[in-house]
Amino acid sequence: MMKNRSLTVQFRITLVLIVTASLIATLLTYGGAIVLFQHAVHNNKINPQNYYEQQIPKITDYVRGKKSDILSLASEEGLENVIQGTGLSYQVVNENGNILYGTYSDRIFETKEQLYDRLNMTLLIAGNYIRIVPVIDAYGKIQGAVSLAYQLTLSTANNGNTWINYAIILVVLSPLFYFIAFIILFSRMLSKNITRPLQLLKEGSRQIIDKNLDFEIDYHAQNELGELCTAFTEMKDELKKSLSAQWRMEQERVEMVEALAHDLKSPLSVIKAYAEALIDDTKVNEEQQQYLDVIEENIEKSVSLVRQMQYTSDLESSAVPLNLVPVNLSEFMERKVHDYEFQAERKEITIRLNLRGDIPNSFLTDPGKLERILDNILANSLRYTPTGGQIWIAVKAENQYISYEIRDSGTGFSTEDMQRVFEKFYRGDKARQTKDGHSGLGLYITRQLVELLGGTIKVCNLNSGGACVVFDHKIFYE
Repeated sequence: MMKNRSLTVQFRITLVLIVTASLIATLLTYGGAIVLFQHAVHNNKINPQNYYEQQIPKITDYVRGKKSDILSLASEEGLENVIQGTGLSYQVVNENGNILYGTYSDRIFETKEQLYDRLNMTLLIAGNYIRIVPVIDAYGKIQGAVSLAYQLTLSTANNGNTWINYAIILVVLSPLFYFIAFIILFSRMLSKNITRPLQLLKEGSRQIIDKNLDFEIDYHAQNELGELCTAFTEMKDELKKSLSAQWRMEQERVEMVEALAHDLKSPLSVIKAYAEALIDDTKVNEEQQQYLDVIEENIEKSVSLVRQMQYTSDLESSAVPLNLVPVNLSEFMERKVHDYEFQAERKEITIRLNLRGDIPNSFLTDPGKLERILDNILANSLRYTPTGGQIWIAVKAENQYISYEIRDSGTGFSTEDMQRVFEKFYRGDKARQTKDGHSGLGLYITRQLVELLGGTIKVCNLNSGGACVVFDHKIFYE
């Protein structure tokens, strides 16, 4: 079978088939054309190549019989009746070579001497054979000439057989037509042998991307593509063994984190309730009050961490739906900045908002997820911006996306931060640590939410040393 041969052999066989089939088809066409033309000649449908040349003696006798009378315009009709067929033209000139009448318009003789020199000769001018017949009067003096122009070529015997001319053209061009036709035919056959396994491999790659490894590559051939499909199947099977165990462990880890967060929620709520009761209902000294404040503060941190763990688990374990509602971005951002002004004033930090570009007055988005994204980023900026620093927020619309750039005058990201800042539970290196600590889930959750909104996020450092977070999301319309 063709598909079991190597690709190199398939290409060579295809080339040989194209050339051979074209040659055979051409020979058959030429053979059929020869038989057809012979039949046409036999039935006087095609004139031989020298047909017009054979008419010259008859025309010459007519010219000699008319003598100098042939130079008169009154003889034009009679001469045309003798000269039959569209393939032969004529020109009648006087003794000085001036054209008197005729169907051949190009001047042949420039001088009288040139006319005399070319009498009774056959010239080849511009692809035409031209026979010069002298016109002699009754006294034997040369009075002019009749020039007969023709070509040595096949011609039809009458206008009803003009189809034969087109048939000749098609026969001559048939090798080219056959070559193109067989290239298309055999290349499609070759392409089918090649594209089918490639399509199977492409579909298999999509299945792996979708985390579906329960499929088979139904292609078996003893060539490079067959070996590639076999290797792909073996790779898929090994990948299935490895990833199945990894996915199972990942699912178990997600379920464990979810269960742990759920189990921690109840005891933390109890501890928080008792701590608040001690603070509100019990007289304690100053030292005990400090202890209770520390307990309450750390309970709040623990509760916040548990909430983030639960939210992260929800993002990973199921598809989180988008709650798309109309949002006025200008009002939304101004309200968001206002929410953080109190925290910023405590550290004497200035927050500046700049809305740029042609931002739609209203578009669809998920305000809850967008608010959480901004909360996580701005919380980090406030945490790492020193007293008296600044935070800049720039928002603009471009190419059906809303882009946000949040910069601060803090310490910036370290080299390790740039590589791992979006990893789960990554807390950053010492350059960006603070005494209160954080869960390491904020920017991880932020990236998940940005991707849910159809956008991307990245971090960088400013030339001045501060941090910069840039993200965008799609503009949804009703």
